[in-house]
Amino acid sequence: MTNPPSATNENLWCRSLGIQAPALESVVDHPEANTYSMLIVALLEAGEPMTLSEVAYRFEVAGIADQQDARRTLARCKPDRAPVYRDGEGYHLDPHDGDLDLWLFRLGLRPPRAFPPQPLPREDKPMPSPKVALSFEELAEAWRNASLSALSAQRVALAVLDAARQPMPAADVVRFVNEQTQWHVLMEPQKPFGRRGCPVDVLDDGRWAIAQHAESALAAVRKAVRARLEVVRRSETLRPDPASIDAARAAYDQKRAAHGAELAGKRRALLVGHPAKSPRAVTLLDVGARTIETFIDAELALLRERLEHYEIIGAVDVRALLRALNFDPGTRRVAELGPPQKSKTLNRSGRTLKITLALLVTGSCGIGRPFGDPVKLDGYVATGQLAKLRGRLEADAKSLFALYEYGRLHGCVRLRWGFLDESIPAPWVHRDEPTLHDLKARALEEGRPLEVVVGNSPGWSEPWSRARNVAVVKDASGWRLTLIDDAGFAIADEDVQAARLGSGGE
Repeated sequence: MTNPPSATNENLWCRSLGIQAPALESVVDHPEANTYSMLIVALLEAGEPMTLSEVAYRFEVAGIADQQDARRTLARCKPDRAPVYRDGEGYHLDPHDGDLDLWLFRLGLRPPRAFPPQPLPREDKPMPSPKVALSFEELAEAWRNASLSALSAQRVALAVLDAARQPMPAADVVRFVNEQTQWHVLMEPQKPFGRRGCPVDVLDDGRWAIAQHAESALAAVRKAVRARLEVVRRSETLRPDPASIDAARAAYDQKRAAHGAELAGKRRALLVGHPAKSPRAVTLLDVGARTIETFIDAELALLRERLEHYEIIGAVDVRALLRALNFDPGTRRVAELGPPQKSKTLNRSGRTLKITLALLVTGSCGIGRPFGDPVKLDGYVATGQLAKLRGRLEADAKSLFALYEYGRLHGCVRLRWGFLDESIPAPWVHRDEPTLHDLKARALEEGRPLEVVVGNSPGWSEPWSRARNVAVVKDASGWRLTLIDDAGFAIADEDVQAARLGSGGE
């Protein structure tokens, strides 16, 4: 029988999340609890990586399932998906993954980030007696955007005449009803009112009036209208106060902007190493400073010192590379830059396309041959051609940087192959980081143009040399923001490689 993991003095995962270490027994009966979510809780409880066998033993101790059954169930639940990742035989948590925060909320392990808006204050007015005539205010409130299909035309007309307390031209009755709701259209009946038993009379001058002996019909229509009015007022008591909604939205936007600014200020590094499993040469690209440096063999010790100064480290198979470099990222953010999706089904017969990193770089950034041939890189290492190795790795790092920046700008990368032109979410982009959509909204609000680079990725030495100013225009629907160049042509968002706010208005 496998023993449980040893307890640690400090649970870094829970500390970074700002929560107390949960107990697995506390979520077993939670409605949102399933095998995967309980795996997350078991890792949070331990505060350190665990194998599936260790998690299964913890399940048995908590009374969830027998250890062997739990082990099989854990293997079937796809345990190595965000926010859980596998490193060797151990399963780890990424405390910076947005899905982890969502799981904590769903399992009741953290309070809501914002409280629900308060409902509008309403006075509970008692309904008048059926002997009291209706008013136009009552009709307008009860019929606003409502379907009146349950009421006949004569009952609708009778309600309007009751509110008017005098005869009305037919056209005025029809106009009033049609102004209240777009879901019901009242038309003058083909068979005119006034026949025997009808509660509405047609006078000699064509006006409509309440017929004599219509007391029962009048009381019924008053009761029906006020019953509808009670439903409307009851639903409005549940409707949140618009001012409360605006305040909650403003607080959310402010918090998101502050977090986005905090993330934007973090020092970021991208790494490219070769050979992948035991790198002899590693290129470090500083994202903010746009500098690049390659470390070979004995210089890798200096690389580890340099990495201490970065808060976000990105690479392909980043955790394996850092492990090979003997560098512990701790609670730093790590950005996995490998393909977010492994394959794409092309047709019903099951033909699939293997999605490679080179395919994403070419589709997103327009770089024809983004990466060097691994066989040639092996030859450079074997023959000691370090200058060629250095040049190729630095070129690869620039291609990886182009994809990284495209993902940061759009929140996704572009898959283009044959007839395919689709977007895949970029996992290294946090939802609070500003994207092109946020830049467009800000430019429109401030009346400023955007400076954009369109087409292929910008050059390394002069990234804004091909930049041009474009206007941000709201389309007829009022929802979509379009980029328009000086010639009046629209620019597709996905073709934009870099964007920043322009300095002047139009």
